[in-house]
Amino acid sequence: MTAARISTLRLAGVTRSFGGHQALRGLDLEISGGEFVALLGPSGCGKSTALNCLAGLLPLTGGQIFLDGERIDQLAPERRGFGMVFQNYALFPHMTVRNNVGFGLKMAKVPRAEAAERVTRALDMVQLTAHAHKRPGQLSGGQQQRVAIARAIVLEPRLVLMDEPLSNLDAALRLEMRAEIRRLHQRLGLTTVYVTHDQEEALSLADRLVVLRDGRTQQIGTPEEVYSRPANRYVASFMGYRTLLDATVTGTRGPHVVVDIAGSPLVGLDRDGVAAGGRVTAAIRPEDLDAVTVDEPADGTSVTSVTSGTPGLPATVEVVEYHGRELAVQARLTDGRRVHFRTRKRLAPDESVRLVAPPDRVLVFAADDGDGQPSDSGTGPSRGPGGAGAGDGPSAPGLAAPGLAAPGPAAPGPSAPEAGEPDSAGPRSPAAAPADEGAAEPSEKSREARDTPKQVAT
Repeated sequence: MTAARISTLRLAGVTRSFGGHQALRGLDLEISGGEFVALLGPSGCGKSTALNCLAGLLPLTGGQIFLDGERIDQLAPERRGFGMVFQNYALFPHMTVRNNVGFGLKMAKVPRAEAAERVTRALDMVQLTAHAHKRPGQLSGGQQQRVAIARAIVLEPRLVLMDEPLSNLDAALRLEMRAEIRRLHQRLGLTTVYVTHDQEEALSLADRLVVLRDGRTQQIGTPEEVYSRPANRYVASFMGYRTLLDATVTGTRGPHVVVDIAGSPLVGLDRDGVAAGGRVTAAIRPEDLDAVTVDEPADGTSVTSVTSGTPGLPATVEVVEYHGRELAVQARLTDGRRVHFRTRKRLAPDESVRLVAPPDRVLVFAADDGDGQPSDSGTGPSRGPGGAGAGDGPSAPGLAAPGLAAPGPAAPGPSAPEAGEPDSAGPRSPAAAPADEGAAEPSEKSREARDTPKQVAT
């Protein structure tokens, strides 16, 4: 079984509004065939809206979508030839695993013998052959997710869309299914667009990341680029820079700047071309901060050698968490601000330490302008023009169409959506769709019902 290979998928100025609220603002993105692209961001950032527009579950307010040069945004979902995996699996509880997987083929009127062969191959790929006769209620969460994935890939789709498919699984199953998804992507040569709020999941799976915030694209790049060189403070905070300290630049040293933190100097890497006297934010990962106790000699990896002559940031340990070989520590600076670091030293609450970090590991960004918008350096490069992202709007109903691989009711027992995040996990009727979280008008539900496509009869 091999997926139909595409050349390029291009989103050009894709926009989506719900009433007076613009949820998706001119998203520009180009995806190459065989690429695994993750749309990454917290609840309400626009990732599900973008995916549903791509699937055809939401009509566009503006912009266009092209697949291999052909405009497809005006095509019905079933004519796009995409497979979709929803968050809550959306399996038919009364059907066997085999019948669930083969449902899309039946709707597409694929000859019975060919359909049976393709279903058998798909079940073998996801290691469910022995469970083909069972119903979803007899399967574990991981097995149900495998059924949903098999139902998508059996269609041999041009594009696979996955909307937080692992969020309902426990930690061990998430790791197992993560490897399974990547294995299938590589084996079948799939082109995949994957929505997640989990940065570790995105880093491990994707070839490229699209980081979204409040209706705008913050950065597009490889996992290494986004992880090591975040474009702005927001991306840094989302990619693990837990300590974000507002500061003032007191001097420059080539590519580095010296900033004042609670009366102590700290050297960091200038990311935005800041000038002396400028307001900035210093971002540091927990693993890049080192704690030096007050009685520890200043030699070897000392305060002086690590921070190029600065004495480090005085702090008091507040909370110590045991994480096996190391401790996760929360400490408080002299001005009351909290910092986070990891260490193998055995520290205790109320112990005094000095915190140091290599200058190249401290990223210094221009201060946020306070209006919720990224700085000018916030949009990273893409293969198409760097564009705006999205604010998650409500999800459209699932369509019972052969082009989309998730028709049918949700499997029993999925967890409720996170507060503030639209439930884009699976099919439902238009009447059941909530109002967009970003819209304040009481009439938003009626506007959404008006804008949302109707259920397709099967």
